[in-house]
Amino acid sequence: MLIPIGISACVIGEKVRFDGGHKQNRFVTEELSEYFKFKPICPEVGIGLPSPRPAIRLLETNGKQRLVGSQDSDQDHTDKMVIFTDKQIPQLQEMCGYIVCAKSPTCGMERVKLYIENGNTVPGGTTGVYTRKLMEQMPWLPVEEDGRLQDPVLRENFVFRVFALNDLYQSIKGNLTRDAIVKFHSRYKLVLMAHNPSLYQTLGRLVATINEWELDEFFIAYRLQFMDAIKCRANIRTNTNVLMHMQGYFKQLLDKKQKAELADLIMNYRKGHLPLLAPLTLFEHYLQLHPNAYLQSQRYLNPYPKELRLRFSL
Repeated sequence: MLIPIGISACVIGEKVRFDGGHKQNRFVTEELSEYFKFKPICPEVGIGLPSPRPAIRLLETNGKQRLVGSQDSDQDHTDKMVIFTDKQIPQLQEMCGYIVCAKSPTCGMERVKLYIENGNTVPGGTTGVYTRKLMEQMPWLPVEEDGRLQDPVLRENFVFRVFALNDLYQSIKGNLTRDAIVKFHSRYKLVLMAHNPSLYQTLGRLVATINEWELDEFFIAYRLQFMDAIKCRANIRTNTNVLMHMQGYFKQLLDKKQKAELADLIMNYRKGHLPLLAPLTLFEHYLQLHPNAYLQSQRYLNPYPKELRLRFSL
């Protein structure tokens, strides 16, 4: 079943931009489309603006940000955009991610130009009107810009978070029980160790108190903290710690040569000489020879389809 995610309509190839064009992203349309079901939205078209149309921008006046015409600041679209966004977001609750268009005054996630009345811009910029409210009202949702998807590390982290959130939803679909949540958490222990060791401990303590919570309230709290934890990107140091932790499970199972080979791969990964896939591939081989139910259940080994090739550059 395809995973539902929202997307700026121009990024999927719809000709809805102010100039009548689009910003189709080939990674999205050629690779992610095999796994994701896109819900394309153009907020500007959504409030009734045509394509092509006069450009709009964000203008700060009296401490407030307004969405106005680039050539005529009296053309104020702020209220319409807020109303549209407030109506749209409740329809997105089942989404597992969202890809937005960079630099857009409505959809940009960061560093969107924010003008002041003398024509200058505010250093650092801001967030688009639509995306700001989306992230405020759905803080657990993975959100990424089309341009940042060109970075292999950011790309991998975003796609992984989408698959993880979908896994959470599927785990409790029609079956929101304490056991379902505990089993889900157990599958992601090594993931959490790699992404955020501190929040790994915090989430462990939270799950230990699950019987003290109303279940719906617990799920809301757990979802937010879990997604916050995996938003932190795993790095060579934390991945090495997880690999060494996994190595301990084979301490009594491998011969001297096999142990040395595994240790050598881990150290070469740690030094940056090999990608993460090298030791992981050997671990998968050893798990075939020496099955371990706990390790084989861990999403750390298979967080998403291998066909996406997302770990090649990690």
